Amino acid sequence: MDVSQIEVKDEVNGHESSEIGQILDLVSRTDGRQALSDHLQLDFAAGGTHGFAALLRRDAHGNLEAYGQLSRSNEARLFELVVHPDHRDRADSIEAELLATALDTVASSGGGPISWWVSEPTARHHSLARDAGLHPTRELFQMRRPLPTERHATIDTRPFRPGVDDAAWLAVNNRAFADHGEQGGWTHETLTQRLHEAWFDPDGFRIHERDGRMAGFCWTKVHDPRDVDGGTPLGEIYVIAVDPDFHGLGLGSEMTLAGLDHLAAAGIETALLYVDASNDAAVSTYRRLGFDVVATNAAFSAHIAANLNRTPSTGTHP
Repeated sequence: MDVSQIEVKDEVNGHESSEIGQILDLVSRTDGRQALSDHLQLDFAAGGTHGFAALLRRDAHGNLEAYGQLSRSNEARLFELVVHPDHRDRADSIEAELLATALDTVASSGGGPISWWVSEPTARHHSLARDAGLHPTRELFQMRRPLPTERHATIDTRPFRPGVDDAAWLAVNNRAFADHGEQGGWTHETLTQRLHEAWFDPDGFRIHERDGRMAGFCWTKVHDPRDVDGGTPLGEIYVIAVDPDFHGLGLGSEMTLAGLDHLAAAGIETALLYVDASNDAAVSTYRRLGFDVVATNAAFSAHIAANLNRTPSTGTHP
């Protein structure tokens, strides 16, 4: 009988990084979306930071058939997993084993909150989460619209200046997202990591100023067409915010339009963004700007008790 084994590692490099990168690339091309969220992808690219754990599920021949990753955010350990397309006929058992291993890993490292993020959750994912003691806590809509837009921005914007605007941008971002567990609390290190990504373009990071202050921004990202939607370039409203001191002036819509104008001028024909499904005001704003919901991501969460004598459930599995 074939058996599999799950390895848990607190860092990855060399051959393992290459193996994981190959399965992530394959899953991205197969599913038409990035296999891991940006936060986890950056953590993986760094080889693992504090709170990182890589879960590698291998078949009896040592081939990587699934990958799970834990990464630390401001509020919780985030967990995501991917299954090689050739092994998705056994996705139920594979995902259940990886999820159980992730929970054991959190328990053995001191416990705490964990959120398992799933793209396009089905009844099966809800059942797996419930059986593992997790409950649904958050939904993200992916919304899209064609470009160019019918309306255009009427405010002046300029490109972001790396090394000059960093402190002002961090102040605005962290004020605007003070209650947001992932986007709030960014540091210079967090920002610098994003600014060094291959996709970063200062012209696509639009800044609006009023009264000599940064009042709002719209940071766009162009996705690698080799990885998503069969080679169709996609432009994303990556992060957008208005300083709370400038709320009520209609800048949210204007900053969105400024970002969309930039993407359209670059030849991008489809724009996307992510927004909390519970944020009715934002969802309504984006609908008025021509966006429609095309996909949903969901988080299933729990608080795991510490069990320092508990070891991750690695080993063989039939």
